[in-house]
Amino acid sequence: MNCSVAGALEIVGEWWTFLVLRDAFLGVRRFEDFQRRLGIARNVLTARLQTLVSHGILERRLYQERPERYEYRLTDKGLELHPILVSLMKWGDKWAGVADAPPMELIHTDCGELTVPRMVCDHCGAPIHARDVQPVTGPGWNDGEELAPHVKPGPRAATPTGSPA
Repeated sequence: MNCSVAGALEIVGEWWTFLVLRDAFLGVRRFEDFQRRLGIARNVLTARLQTLVSHGILERRLYQERPERYEYRLTDKGLELHPILVSLMKWGDKWAGVADAPPMELIHTDCGELTVPRMVCDHCGAPIHARDVQPVTGPGWNDGEELAPHVKPGPRAATPTGSPA
């Protein structure tokens, strides 16, 4: 399937994976700490960490030689998952019914104020919501693939035969 969402979910779509990532963003580094905090089976945690390392989202660093022990650190690729994690957190605060009030909030370290990060247009700075964008085909689009109802041919798409340019 030629879909970026499907490709991403193939790597991070397991339920435990995002909880491991959440804890990595919260500063958890060591296997035993992940295991204790999450209550996850050791074999499942091992598999999730191996997946994240093999895809370059976490890196494994030796912190003790005898016996060998490693810690797991977010890479630049892993750090780019932060907006997704924050979005899931905010959605969960509003819709998952976990608590009457958010169990965690975010403070912007530059200004020291509580913040609710938002998605904005990188050109004009306006907030972006689902109905404020038009999905269009990109340069990697498979021409033979059916367009979903809201997807339009993008500016880089070939002009269909017989259509005015």
